[in-house]
Formats: sequence, C-alpha cells, structure tokens
Amino acid sequence: MKILLAVDGSECSDTAVEEIANRPWPLECDVYVISAVHLPFTPTTETRALPESYYSQLEKAGRDQAALAVDRAVSRLRESNSERETPLALTSDVIIGHAEEAIIETAKAWEADLVVLGSHGYRGFRRFLLGSVSHAVALRAPCSVEIVRKKIQDGQ
Repeated sequence: MKILLAVDGSECSDTAVEEIANRPWPLECDVYVISAVHLPFTPTTETRALPESYYSQLEKAGRDQAALAVDRAVSRLRESNSERETPLALTSDVIIGHAEEAIIETAKAWEADLVVLGSHGYRGFRRFLLGSVSHAVALRAPCSVEIVRKKIQDGQ
C-alpha cells in the first residue's frame, strides 16, 4: 500500500502523523511524507519591486519550515517503526507549489493508494478567505483521501 502523507507542521498535521504512526498497516506499506512551499508572489521587473534577496530569503524560510515539518513527521514515524513487526518504508520531500496542487500531482505521479492530511477545521468566512486544502484534495485526488481532524476538547 502506498500512503502519501501531507504535512505542514501544524497541530492538525501532527494529528495526521499520529494517525499513521498508531495504526496497524498491511505488510509492505510505503509512506511518502511531503510538505509544499508556496510563495505568495513572484519577482517582477518593476523598479519599485522588492530586492531579489527578499524573494530568495522568503523561499529559503519556506523551504526550511517545510523541511522541519517533514523531518518531525519522519522522526515520529521512525519511532513508531521500532514497535512494528514490519516497519513502514519511509521517503520524504519538500515540493514547491500550491499545497493542493502539489498533493494531487504527487499522488498521481507516485500512484498513491491513500492520501492522508490534517484539517484545520476552518468554517465560514475564514474558510472562504483561506480556502481548504483538504477539501480540494478530497474532491480531486486520484485515490482515497483520509482527512484527520484534531479532537475538540470540552469548552473549546
């Protein structure tokens, strides 16, 4: 079974990682952990544009944050592998692009059987403004999608 795990370093993403780590999986299970880096704009040739170093610093910060999220997820999955009879095969990558497009395209190219990702649970106007990666992936992925939500504590 090929499982694509998309992470972004958030608590919601950590919940999805825990779901993968704690579940019994069939033999010969591959987990591909990815995180997408999306730059909000691209450099322009206008004279009033920000300096080129600003864009490279922004890209580096995004890559570093995504790499940290991937490394944390892989570390947790390696930890869970020590308790398994048949460990999960782990690979990882940081991808440049919109999160939903990166996840969908990677699922297609890698021929994933399942995509697992967390949901921030945005509602109403906030969801309208920010969009929903999990919703877009669920609608357009070439395979099954599991959206993991963090349990809501009483009083929240």
